[in-house]
Amino acid sequence: MTDDILTAQKRHLARLLEAIQRCAYFLYQSEQRIQWPLTGETLITRKKDVDLFETLAAINERFAKLQDSLATAMRHCAYLAGEPSDNFLKVLGFFEKEAVITSREDWQRCRAARNLAAHDYDTDYLETAEHFNTLHQLSGILYAASERFLAFCETQLGVLPISDDFSQEFQSIT
Repeated sequence: MTDDILTAQKRHLARLLEAIQRCAYFLYQSEQRIQWPLTGETLITRKKDVDLFETLAAINERFAKLQDSLATAMRHCAYLAGEPSDNFLKVLGFFEKEAVITSREDWQRCRAARNLAAHDYDTDYLETAEHFNTLHQLSGILYAASERFLAFCETQLGVLPISDDFSQEFQSIT
């Protein structure tokens, strides 16, 4: 019975790994629709451009979803690895030590940007452009951490994404 429980827990992690790949893929595809860096002037000029603002909304959502999915998977992986997972700072410390994340500060910086993305409804176009430029810069941190995390899961736990539906695209992004 314990083998069944462990198998189920690893299968859950495998599903989370595929979710990370999927989130990275869709965030990347949304970012490709934007000409970076954004400027306040561009947003003012195109303030009624539904396609642009739907893409920006998708970037907000997908950035947050990628970090949330990565956090959930990291906590579950730490649990499976026998590491403390009751406090997320301990989880971050473990994955910083394992070089999955470069630093807790980078993770917190992404988290702060993610929280602004989820809760800020500013109409100052210059600040909005700066916000999206920041998300675009920070997405590279999440892509790299995602790649290192998937490699960690494979080498340390023998767990791969549940399917390879997004594997090729994920590898080309990271």
